Amino acid sequence: MKFYNRESEIQQLNEIENLSRENSQMTVVIGRRRIGKTKLLLRASENNEVVYLFVSKKSEAILSRQFAEEAARALDVPIGSYQHIAELLEHLMRISAERPFTLIIDEFQELAKIDASIIGDIQRVWDLNKDRSHINLLISGSVYAMMHKIFEDSKEPLFSRAGNIINLKPFKTSVLKQILADHNPNYTNDDLLALYSFTGGVAWYVELLMNAGATTREKMINFIFRENSLFLNEGKNILIEEFGKEYSIYFSILECIARGITTRGEMESTIGIGDLGGHLAKLDKDYNIIRSRHPILAKTGSKTMQYYIADNFLTFWFRFIYKYIGYIESGAINTLKDIVHRDYYTFTGLMLERYFRQQAQESGQYTHIGSFWDRKGENEIDIILLNELTKQLSIGEIKRQPKNIHTKSLIDKVNYFLSVHPELKNHELTQKELSLNDM
Repeated sequence: MKFYNRESEIQQLNEIENLSRENSQMTVVIGRRRIGKTKLLLRASENNEVVYLFVSKKSEAILSRQFAEEAARALDVPIGSYQHIAELLEHLMRISAERPFTLIIDEFQELAKIDASIIGDIQRVWDLNKDRSHINLLISGSVYAMMHKIFEDSKEPLFSRAGNIINLKPFKTSVLKQILADHNPNYTNDDLLALYSFTGGVAWYVELLMNAGATTREKMINFIFRENSLFLNEGKNILIEEFGKEYSIYFSILECIARGITTRGEMESTIGIGDLGGHLAKLDKDYNIIRSRHPILAKTGSKTMQYYIADNFLTFWFRFIYKYIGYIESGAINTLKDIVHRDYYTFTGLMLERYFRQQAQESGQYTHIGSFWDRKGENEIDIILLNELTKQLSIGEIKRQPKNIHTKSLIDKVNYFLSVHPELKNHELTQKELSLNDM
């Protein structure tokens, strides 16, 4: 699959590279695994001299020797041998004083796992050499909690050292359309919704499907649910490293949310643990995996709250793979595919709501985007779009098929919502009825 999108990130990285010719620059790129960080950094640096170092799970001494060899090969200069990564970095920074180049350190958080003192040593070398060298240091990492701690915790050595921190996001809905159209010009909106629901725009998942010719809903399901599929263990592979020993309770919470058990009380009752507040807070703030949401325009401190998994793929994985892991282990993958087909319309109906909310956010036209429900869980409204500056208000219902939209019911819900928020009655109101046809 060809390289798509990322124009703004590449432009930013190119501007940073130009600045590094005056003073050394440190840039951090954070994003979940498979999002395309490495490809982005290599693409942005393709016209520059680059040293690329990947931090694998080895001792510091072995990594230092390996990195020195790779740097010597990339720069075509003798580097020597080192026992410590910070000493090698100091040598490379001295080289860059006369010969500017880009240094990429991939999966940087692994250094902290090898020895936490490495980070402090790097900070010392950086501070002593950055003003007289011209290195463009690009650092990437996939373990969100650790990268956030290393670079954004005021107690850590590298706090405030990075001039730029880029949080790499999945492909936008418009890019997914472009990719699918390039690989299947006759795609249907249901195919597009399947691609969005299964991958969430994560580059590697999209690439796997497109390269395999899985460009229709049916082909995607068959490709994902096949023997030895890379998708089957993917959720476990990318999360256990994040969670560590407590992964089982976090997995239980995520399975609940994926099944539609979205309030704290419901989860505590289902899992059988009395207080999940701390775990939910960590999943949100530390791990960046779930989000809490309130009815739109709810008062600060409102207890009417639901949780959702921010990542589409993980929502899908916990809903259909982790929940039925026993089927996979017993070889009953075809039975699992039947379950996916059985529950597909309900699952993608919810994903369609997410699609339209994301599409609205990407448009940049609204100051508030959300949904609404009352304390009893009634009077639910799928999407509300508000622009406070232009006083425009859109309230809509979302169904896969237009025939399932109940206009009278929507009118009643709109009236109830406006009774709760009478300050919006003077806004220009548009009622939306959205379906697959509107993607």
